Amino acid sequence: MNPAATIGAIIVVSIASLAVGAFGLRFSRTVSDFYVASRGVGPLLNASAISGEYLSAASFLGVAGLILARGVDMLWLPVGWTAGYLLLLVFVAAPLRRSGAYTLPDFAQLRTESQTARRVSSALVVAIGLLYLIPQFQGAGLTLRTLTGAPSWVGQVAVAVVVCLAVLPGGMRSVTLVQAFHYWLKLLALLTPVFFLLVALAARGGADAVGTLGTVDVTDWVEPLAGDHALYLTYSLVLATFFGAMGLPHVVVRFYTNPDGRAARRTTLVVLALLSGFYLLPILYGVLGRLLAFDLVAAGRTDSVVLELPSRVFDGVLGQGLTALVGAGAFAAFLSTSTGLVVSVAGVLSQDLLRSGPGHRHGIRTFRIATVIAVAVGVALTFLSVNVPVAHAVELAFAVAASTFCPLLVLGIWWRGLTAIGAVAGLVVGGGLSGSAVVATTFGVDRGDWLGVIISQPAAVTVPTAFATMVLGSLLTRARRPEHVAQTMVRLHAPEHLELNRGPFHPERATVHRVEPTARRR
Repeated sequence: MNPAATIGAIIVVSIASLAVGAFGLRFSRTVSDFYVASRGVGPLLNASAISGEYLSAASFLGVAGLILARGVDMLWLPVGWTAGYLLLLVFVAAPLRRSGAYTLPDFAQLRTESQTARRVSSALVVAIGLLYLIPQFQGAGLTLRTLTGAPSWVGQVAVAVVVCLAVLPGGMRSVTLVQAFHYWLKLLALLTPVFFLLVALAARGGADAVGTLGTVDVTDWVEPLAGDHALYLTYSLVLATFFGAMGLPHVVVRFYTNPDGRAARRTTLVVLALLSGFYLLPILYGVLGRLLAFDLVAAGRTDSVVLELPSRVFDGVLGQGLTALVGAGAFAAFLSTSTGLVVSVAGVLSQDLLRSGPGHRHGIRTFRIATVIAVAVGVALTFLSVNVPVAHAVELAFAVAASTFCPLLVLGIWWRGLTAIGAVAGLVVGGGLSGSAVVATTFGVDRGDWLGVIISQPAAVTVPTAFATMVLGSLLTRARRPEHVAQTMVRLHAPEHLELNRGPFHPERATVHRVEPTARRR
């Protein structure tokens, strides 16, 4: 393995990403450009950007590693991560875009007319965003260590620096172009090596001719739901992945960038197609790893199977080139997801924690300060956390999102009975339970009983509990429904051509969005 080729490829990806971001800077002139790209992103570009930021370290490296180690049970990960967008398409995408909000806390305040709901939502956006940042930085450290032998912190800091440089100049406008570029680069980076691997496997007469490491007993691997507590773990994972995508702040914020609700739905359809095609590739790498690199399981390096396969099969320039291409794609995965997370967290920090005055320059300056804070805290948490497998760290982030914002969005959009007290209670209970499981897992608490099983996969308990808490809390406080809930529900569901008052959301005037164009503003 030639570290120089890999380092060169990573440098090229970083420079190309910054160049694309700098091009986007030419169009970033307003605060709206920084937060939601002035709501002018078309379906194809937005779908490419969503896919780029969604296909994270867990998708690029972790899925193949988990399939290598644990087999067919782990197919639920790519299935669930893709199917989550079907639920987004049906329940959330168009109404959320019609809300006119910039962030999830904006939506929470608009729907519940409560500052408390906004503050709790803001805290959860920051928590989920930082939790999701940890596996991105972990994956960057793993990639550079595997390919070059450099310490893990080098890759983590390198990603942090490039993310800052990509986000600071142009905000969402620049990030949209960078993430779209990253999706197609990641697809090429996985597709090209796997093509050569499959051709080599066929040409040389199968795995034995290429050079396997002995006979592998795959009996357990091909029998799903065969382990202890497998049924619970599987259904909990399904709940987390299916409903978690609906509540991920960095995913949801991208739907605010569409021109209207119809474009948001079209974007989601294109995302489903792009993700479905991409996720075939990590599965192939996991299966090939079973044939060609099963020793990585015993060595505890399953997350590196995508990075190591090309050099195990090919020598010379071809092996080095394919390894460098995979390394470049992996680095793009960390960059694209990290930039989306940083934009979502920085947007909330700048609106809710760093606001000191109005104005265009102030808004952009506070957004940039919040960007630096978000990246610095993410790196610090990565240094403090134990070495949790990349894909499992993402599973936990999905569990928190599914236990908090998924109930808020579904009930807030489709049930007018939701009250501020019910929403806050559900967010606190769901976030508290799932967050406790995350802390216990991240910092190495290990239990062998049922409590330990639930901690490792909490969604099957925390998601129904959060929904039930929101519904019960709202029923008990039905007399305190938001004053303008009827108008808000019409705003969320009426087609855009009716030309209702859909101006941009202003937190200081959260209850002014009345249906009638001449409504009095408070």
